[in-house]
Amino acid sequence: MNDMMKNILLWLVIAAVLLTVFNNFNTTPDTNRITYSEFVKEVQDGRIAKVVVDGYTISGSRTSGDTFDTVRPAAADPKIMDDLLSNNVVVEGRMPEQKSIWTQLLVASFPILLILAIFMFFMRQMQGGAGGKGGPMSFGKSKARLLPEDQIKTTFADVAGCDEAKEDTEELVDFLREPSKFQRLGGKIPRGILMCGPPGTGKTLLAKAIAGEAKVPFFTISGSDFVEMFVGVGASRVRDMFEQAKKHAPCIIFIDEIDAVGRNRGSGMGGGNDEREQTLNQLLVEMDGFEGNEGIIVIAATNRPDVLDPALLRPGRFDRQVQVGLPDIRGREQILKVHLRKVPCDDDVEPKNIARGTPGFSGADLANLVNEAALFAARSNRRLVNMEQLELAKDKILMGAERKTMVMSDKEKLNTAYHEAGHTIVGYLMPEHDPVYKVSIIPRGRALGVTMYLPEEDKYSVSKTGLESQVCSLYGGRIAEEIVHGFDGVSTGASNDIERATSIARNMVTKWGLSEKLGPFAYEEDENNSGGYIAGPTGSKANYFSPETGKIIDAEVQDIISRCYAKATEILTEHRQKLEVMTEALMQYETIDAKQIKEIMDGKKPSAPEGWSDPGTKSSKDDDETSKDGVTSSEPDVESDDLDVSADQAKPAGE
Repeated sequence: MNDMMKNILLWLVIAAVLLTVFNNFNTTPDTNRITYSEFVKEVQDGRIAKVVVDGYTISGSRTSGDTFDTVRPAAADPKIMDDLLSNNVVVEGRMPEQKSIWTQLLVASFPILLILAIFMFFMRQMQGGAGGKGGPMSFGKSKARLLPEDQIKTTFADVAGCDEAKEDTEELVDFLREPSKFQRLGGKIPRGILMCGPPGTGKTLLAKAIAGEAKVPFFTISGSDFVEMFVGVGASRVRDMFEQAKKHAPCIIFIDEIDAVGRNRGSGMGGGNDEREQTLNQLLVEMDGFEGNEGIIVIAATNRPDVLDPALLRPGRFDRQVQVGLPDIRGREQILKVHLRKVPCDDDVEPKNIARGTPGFSGADLANLVNEAALFAARSNRRLVNMEQLELAKDKILMGAERKTMVMSDKEKLNTAYHEAGHTIVGYLMPEHDPVYKVSIIPRGRALGVTMYLPEEDKYSVSKTGLESQVCSLYGGRIAEEIVHGFDGVSTGASNDIERATSIARNMVTKWGLSEKLGPFAYEEDENNSGGYIAGPTGSKANYFSPETGKIIDAEVQDIISRCYAKATEILTEHRQKLEVMTEALMQYETIDAKQIKEIMDGKKPSAPEGWSDPGTKSSKDDDETSKDGVTSSEPDVESDDLDVSADQAKPAGE
């Protein structure tokens, strides 16, 4: 129903209400009304000059010129007419007013129309909208939004950091542009493409770029838009969506977060009558059933391909699975260049240096970094974004905002300095550990201090030596406190370090097969990697071992932690003097970088940081020295359960 029809219906209802109200108004004034007996007496006395008889109402005028009206009784008075005529009264009569048939029908049907209008209003409210697809009887209409080809401005030039995924989809664009080139050789256009990858890697952007390059209509919908509380609505919406797509073929249907409707059948609690499974069955039929859908390509995105139904993933439905992973250093540089084109930048901005210091960042993270840098520049009333703002933005994303209002006592600050110095020394000396780049005792985010590491390159796997080095460096802070203050003086600042170290050690034994006693077996599985609801008693993991094996696992985990703890204790005991020197430098400067760390580890006195003007104050350098990044060692914001080193991120040396 369009807006004009709704307005017409509204005015009809208003007119009916006003007509009913005005018809019930009595417009006859009551000021000159007299009783019927008074009227008869005045007639007999000769004071009435004229009367008008209208049914039971008698009105008229007296000989004096005054008007009057009265109502005669229901019983007939045959004498009144003789009295009127004998007294020379002029008598007139009126025909009863007859209402039109349309007025009578309108008045009679008004209650029914009112009830229907109220019913339609509540039905539209239940549908959740007043648009063309929100009226009654439109439950099964598709909620897919159509973007015509002239409205899609995104192209492959706007997509960076996923060259392999672009290559897999460029062939699809060629087929949509020139299908005859492939059909001559018997090639068929793929029915569907499933884009898999972590959140924020550009799956939706890549799908829009395909439609923009091919210049075809683009239907977009979310997986959760199919399923409603009413049975059969999801399947009806799938049918309606493909019917609309056939009218606009060739076209692309993009289903975001398809795991909301495409999960493995039989894993839920609804059985065969589950609404979600009916919707999935209809989607399977539409993608590859008896009726062909030539020219319709379904592109879906998910970060949970492991939970999708096998029938959905087979060739003929989703012929290809395109992996859109996290970008490498070259991909991050390209993504930064795309986003930096949209903001005015200073000449000192080097996307390559920013890319080197942001391993593990997705495309969305990098876009957020550039946006935060622009906000920092705006707050400082700058016209250009420079490297300083980009570094500040990177710090905020990785570690949270600086807690300038947090006041720490000298005792807590000294303990934090020892803690971070312990992390730094152990991490600096352990083999296959990321180089230590910067240490700070300025509170940021949830951390009282930070120890930052700079990966020399992107890492995709870690050796057993590298994992044990991480465990050693994580315990370095606690051991430094224990060496200086004794066991009774150890604080709770290492709680997160202990949690991360225990997680790494347990994964080494149960997932990565790095235990010599237990061998290369998988004893635990994350819930995210399991195909069904087979989690253990805690609901978080699936366990594949007996109680006896569990005891051996616990012993192996304890052995790894004990060896790493002893190794870190040996290192800090041997370099106790360097621990004190580094702690003094942190208390004086609050932040030291890779150059000063190397000077301390070489047995030299650390030099003052760049830009340090007043060693007696600690606020003169906050703006410069807090614009670096990395990962906290006492209470980090970023963690990784499987490969913890992916959280050790920092800005490259030499910037």
